Parts: sequence; C-alpha cells; structure tokens
Amino acid sequence: MKVSIITATYNSSSTIVDTVRSLESQEYTNIEYIIVDGASTDNTLDLIKQNCSKVSKIISEPDKGIYDALNKGINAATGDIVGFLHSDDLFADSTVVSDIVNTMNEHGSDAVHADLQYVKKCNTSEVVRLWTSGEYTRDKLKVGWMPAHPTFYMRRSVYEEKGGFDLSFSIAADYDSLLRYLNQERFKLAYLKRVIVKMRVGGASNRSLKNIIKKTSEDINALKKNNISWPKALFIKNFSKISQFIKK
Repeated sequence: MKVSIITATYNSSSTIVDTVRSLESQEYTNIEYIIVDGASTDNTLDLIKQNCSKVSKIISEPDKGIYDALNKGINAATGDIVGFLHSDDLFADSTVVSDIVNTMNEHGSDAVHADLQYVKKCNTSEVVRLWTSGEYTRDKLKVGWMPAHPTFYMRRSVYEEKGGFDLSFSIAADYDSLLRYLNQERFKLAYLKRVIVKMRVGGASNRSLKNIIKKTSEDINALKKNNISWPKALFIKNFSKISQFIKK
C-alpha cells in the first residue's frame, strides 16, 4: 500500500532536519511525502531539499494554521493510508512505516495507532513522558480515552467519507476529528504496541495557561459535538496524563 505522510511547516528550521532524516531512513519504499509549508521566511524548505530525497510534493503558500495545512495535505494525498509527521517530531526508528502497513494488513483495519514518547526539545534521546495508548474500544471514548494523534494512520477513503479537520477548532481539531472517526459503530482500529513517534515537548495546547484554558474549552465542545457526555470524559482524560510521567 502507498502511505502518504504529511508534514506541515512554518519557519521550522530548528527542528525540521531531524524530522526529514527520520523519514529518509524508513525502510518502506512506497511513501508519498507531502510538505505543506505556510510560506516560511527562513530556510526550512532548503533544509528539507538538502536532507530528504523522498519528498513527493511541496505546497508553499499562506494558510490559516496547522489544521488548514494538514487539510491541504490530505486533499493532495493519493496514498491508501494517510498519516502525519509534524515538523518537530521524528520517527522512533527505520521500521515504523513498515510496521504500520503490516499491522493494517494483518488486522484489515480502518486505522492503526501506537505509542508515543514526549522528549526534551534539545535532546530527543531524553524521554519526559510515555503515552501508552492501549487497545481501542468505543466505550473508552466516554472516559476520555484517545490515541496519540501523531501515531494515528488511517485509510484515505475514511478521510474522503468523514472529512478532515474542523477549522472552527484552533487547538483541539485533532481531538474532534478522532472522536468523529472512532465514535462509529463499526470502526476498526488496530493497536501497534510499540513507540513509533518521538514528540518534542512544548506543543501549542500546553504552551501557556491561556492555551490550556482554550484547549479545555475546545475539548468540551468537541465532546458535545460528538454526543459524548463531557464532565466525566474530560476529567479522566486530563487526570490520566499523570501516569505518563510515571511510566516513562
């Protein structure tokens, strides 16, 4: 199967080399790598071209934020499977994409998810948190369960049917989209029990108290929109993050 991997960038020169080199190292060959750049003013695009020979398509133009950029990538994708490799993340090793495809083939699933490490911004070998997602059941959504979005790879046909990111959410569009996909009666999500992505700490949702409050408000709206009772789900969703620091 062809795997479309999308990286959204904007002035990402400080981290993009690690990202694209981890893509370049993948053993799996049938990869369509799409860069969606928000008209960077630094040397992001030059660094991508210098460090990655597997880039299939570059879109460089102003956008309305990361979710708009990712939607552009989804619309441009031609692969059987679509996933995201953010510009400050990197694959854990060279067999990640192979393992994703093998897992999806083995289970005949609509999507695959796996585990994620949060790492220090300046030292990606130092683990801060470990997000062990575990197996999916639809009932878990009611208690705040959610897979790590950077590890989520789904068939493009589902994106075509259910749509991409809702741009009315500025921080929690990924949570809203996952609820929309997973809260279906016959959705099949396979769990790849291993770390596949290293994510640098310091994302938009927890960068400031203002963003944390905004993220909480958007999480509530996402739960309501997808017909899931929010007080219990939101409390357990946030409380469960404590164990990620313990398990690292």
